[in-house]
Amino acid sequence: MNNTTSTYKISDWLPTTRKEVLQRGWDELDVILFSGDAYVDHPAFGHAVIARIIEANGFKIAVVPQPNWQDDLRDFKKLGKPRYFFGISSGCMDPMVNHYTASKRRRSTDAYSPDGKAGFRPDYATTVYSRILKKLYPDVPVMIGGIEASLRRVTHYDYWSNKLMPSILVDSQADLLIYGMGEQPLVQMLKLLARGVPFSSLRTLPQTAYVLGKDEKLPKNKNWEDFQLSSHEACLKDKKTFAANFKYIEQESNKQKNGQRLLQDVGDQQVVINPPFQTMTETEIDASFDLPYTRLPHPKYKKRGPIPAFEMIKFSVNMHRGCFGGCSFCTISAHQGKMIASRSKASIMKEVQQITEMPGFKGYISDLGGPSANMYRMKGKDQSICDRCVSPSCIHPTICHNLDTDHQPLVDIYKSVAEHPEVKKAFVSSGIRYDMLVRKDEKERKTDGADEYIEQLVTNHVSGRLKVAPEHTADATLKMMRKPSFKYFYDFKEKFDKVNEKKGLNQQIIPYFISSHPGCEVGDMAELATETKDLGFRLEQVQDFTPTPMTVATVIYYSGYHPYTLKPVFAATTPKAKKDQHQFFFWYKKENRGKISKTLKIIGREELAEKLLRRNKHLPPKKTFLNKTKVEMKKITDKHLK
Repeated sequence: MNNTTSTYKISDWLPTTRKEVLQRGWDELDVILFSGDAYVDHPAFGHAVIARIIEANGFKIAVVPQPNWQDDLRDFKKLGKPRYFFGISSGCMDPMVNHYTASKRRRSTDAYSPDGKAGFRPDYATTVYSRILKKLYPDVPVMIGGIEASLRRVTHYDYWSNKLMPSILVDSQADLLIYGMGEQPLVQMLKLLARGVPFSSLRTLPQTAYVLGKDEKLPKNKNWEDFQLSSHEACLKDKKTFAANFKYIEQESNKQKNGQRLLQDVGDQQVVINPPFQTMTETEIDASFDLPYTRLPHPKYKKRGPIPAFEMIKFSVNMHRGCFGGCSFCTISAHQGKMIASRSKASIMKEVQQITEMPGFKGYISDLGGPSANMYRMKGKDQSICDRCVSPSCIHPTICHNLDTDHQPLVDIYKSVAEHPEVKKAFVSSGIRYDMLVRKDEKERKTDGADEYIEQLVTNHVSGRLKVAPEHTADATLKMMRKPSFKYFYDFKEKFDKVNEKKGLNQQIIPYFISSHPGCEVGDMAELATETKDLGFRLEQVQDFTPTPMTVATVIYYSGYHPYTLKPVFAATTPKAKKDQHQFFFWYKKENRGKISKTLKIIGREELAEKLLRRNKHLPPKKTFLNKTKVEMKKITDKHLK
């Protein structure tokens, strides 16, 4: 079938208005789903996945995207009451990250809205939507999910209000929360509802959370043990207590078996968080991606302009979920899971075929990726070892001996996609964990296909610039980040250059760095600037650390303690301290030179000022690694290793 807009009719999307509901011959809905994003019927958009799963299970479902919360609330009333429940997802991003920069400046655009216009969703959208629905329809259950709900399921630090907040269940007044990727608990919930089980009895579903009143008894489950977290009030009184909680929250969310049910008191209520499901099987994740998506925005947006987030991913393929990197600042494992859930090759190739039939496709797939592009199909060699493991990372501080890092299945898919007659080029735009490609000896790299992967990647799947994320250069900061030594960047760059030279290519590596991460001091940033200057970089991909709920780094930022050791850790928390670090990314700007010189004098690192700020007439304005000769590169590498 040729996927052009003319082949579709309005009923190919799920209904969004009363008129569209009636066109299907429905006089009542089972579920109504509210979304903070514009409605894009594509597997990369969480609301579309949830809605299609509900449809696939025989329920009548409608979607209300970006409802107006500031008028007479007609968007919340137009479809009436559903038979079973209201669902809420605030969007693919936490609304506060979507709305504000790291410096808390309001963003002027929203990639998940038509024409990229901001202002179509409220701050803390899940709570706002839920409270409206509970007020209008107090007798109808409200289920919340998505990244905002998932990462705010326990007491958490909210950077934008600069305070600890209780579980989002308390503030939103919602009846049930699904955390993580919601397919498994949702399917089980729908089956129970279809059998006549009341919504109020859905309290022993894995991967869900809810609030108990002071007079309600905790439901029994003989397979679960309970773990009592420190109360919200105790966390408010003592930052170290808040930090100590997080170790157990992270460990329990990563468990594959024997996870404990977490309990946390909030006032005279108790938040109950059931253990997660095991990682989705290949059959389960294929079923989610193979649903009958149109893969296009709803026609209602035709005259309102393109949706930037869709334009960015419409010709891309997400091959897996989850990340076992465990980076301190990242929420991927907290939401998608530590273990990798991979699609089958057949499902991936089916999506590639669908992409080639989409309107506007010109032969280029923008990404064959995932959270970390080269973790596809990687898992424990002995699952029983993984079942007992509580480590937050499989590759820090070393690569686990039980981790199968075979890159061959990924190379096979790359080759198969490249051989598709309608595909001119398939790029890998997602980040890769380059350290997994260079940290083993030559024999191991040959066995797990690491060197072959590098050659395949660099030769056929780089669009001129390969983005990688060292994040920092200082070993102490990298350790706090749960990231590998910067020396592996040199090792990978050497291999990258060799393939480029061999194939006659002229491609660049673009490194990504973070300032103001907990554990990072001004001197570390000065050394980062000096080292990257020596490498010929004028950095482009940089960011100031933004605290987001459910990360180790955010806990440290707020509390001042590492949750695993409960030892004090420095963090730049004031605007001035953060600016003092961030300026080192842009040492080459005239307006920063005086400030940097003054900062280095204050911290007693004048010797770095000479290295960083001296004029170098031989350095072109934007010289990169590619301008370095082999001799120069060897000198830089030798200097670093010494």
